[in-house]
Amino acid sequence: MKNIPNLITMTRILGTLALLILKPFSGQFLLIYFLCGISDVLDGMIARKMHIISQKGQILDSIADAFMVTVVLLLFFPGFKLPLWGVYWIVLIAAIRLASLGIGFIRYKQLAFLHTYGNKAAGIVLFCFPLLYIWLGLYTATILVCFIASISAVEELIINIISKRLRRDIKSIFSLCL
Repeated sequence: MKNIPNLITMTRILGTLALLILKPFSGQFLLIYFLCGISDVLDGMIARKMHIISQKGQILDSIADAFMVTVVLLLFFPGFKLPLWGVYWIVLIAAIRLASLGIGFIRYKQLAFLHTYGNKAAGIVLFCFPLLYIWLGLYTATILVCFIASISAVEELIINIISKRLRRDIKSIFSLCL
C-alpha cells in the first residue's frame, strides 16, 4: 500500500514516454497527456492522505515532473513558430532552474527540487498550455506560461541560496521567515 504513490508517479513517467511515440494533439496523445496530469495531482494527494510521504517519493515526483516538462517542450515547441524572445525566455528559465539545482546540490548534497506554490502554479499553466494556446493564441499563452515559470524559478533559486536547510515542501519564499 505504501508504494501506491510511487507507482502512480512511475506510471506518469511511462505515460510521458508514450507521448514521444504518439502524434501530438491526436486523441490518444491528449488522453495520455491528461492522465499524466491527473497522476501528477494524485500521487502527492494519496501520499499525504495515507501519511506515507517520503523523500524518495518527492524526488521521484520531481524527476517525473522535469521529464514531463522536457518532453512537452520537445513535442510542442518545434511545431510552434515561437518568436525569438520566447525561445530566449524559455532558455533563461531553464538556466535559472539548472542553477538552482546546482546550488541546491552543492549546498545540500542532494537534488533540491522544491514543491512551492509557485512551482505548482507553473506546472499547472504549463500543463494547460495546449488549452491556453487554443484560447489565447501562441503569444499570450507563451507570455503567461513564461511569466509564471520565471517567478517560480527565481523563487526556487533564492530559496536554495538563502535557506539554511533543504525543505522540499516549503510553500513559498515567505515561509523562510517563519
